[in-house]
Amino acid sequence: MPSKPKAICSWLAVATAALLPLADPAGAEPIAFSGWTHQKFSLLGGNAWQQAGSELSVASDSAVSLLWRAVPATAWQATSASWRWSVEAGVPPTDLSQKGGDDRNLSLYVIFAPQEVAVAAGRMGIRRLLEHPDVRVLMYVWGGAYRRGAVVPSPYLGARGMSIVLRPAGVGTFEEKVDLRSDLAKVFGRADLAVIGLAVSADSDDTKSRIRARLGTLRLSN
Repeated sequence: MPSKPKAICSWLAVATAALLPLADPAGAEPIAFSGWTHQKFSLLGGNAWQQAGSELSVASDSAVSLLWRAVPATAWQATSASWRWSVEAGVPPTDLSQKGGDDRNLSLYVIFAPQEVAVAAGRMGIRRLLEHPDVRVLMYVWGGAYRRGAVVPSPYLGARGMSIVLRPAGVGTFEEKVDLRSDLAKVFGRADLAVIGLAVSADSDDTKSRIRARLGTLRLSN
């Protein structure tokens, strides 16, 4: 998400998610990894995900898939996100702008929409919502051959989706905190969109490599 943006329309067409309980956007408690929807991609094997409370782990062997969930209205106005992630084995550096060659260790998708679209989301359905021209996607990425902070256009989402590199390809353990509103303004020219969905992906299919990684203590905060 992101990830395999080349298949985003496919998973959005079939993915449905209930408004699962989410931590208060003040960030006192991490978001639980429980009941997130696993979306495989057509003709591709999926990753092995394990949801365990505040932590998510993934094993990806020449595979790609993601976990996704909707975000309830209580978190629509979140201004920042924070999490801890670690990679024990990862993919080599790639060109994140290249179709069919954009493997990455992990991506955290944050999906945004205008308030009026978010309010109508329950009636629109996921596919129609994500096809809306006003929806925007920020993909916070660990992977690629870039320096921290690089903004890379998605080769699949066009102007609606951008990757922001937080870590180049490699291994280790790090804590992250991102300013969602600042990034929205920098990348898309507006900061008033509602946070309506989250996804986590791992992508090793193009390089035929393997990923062993974790992401946890994910919080949305005001």
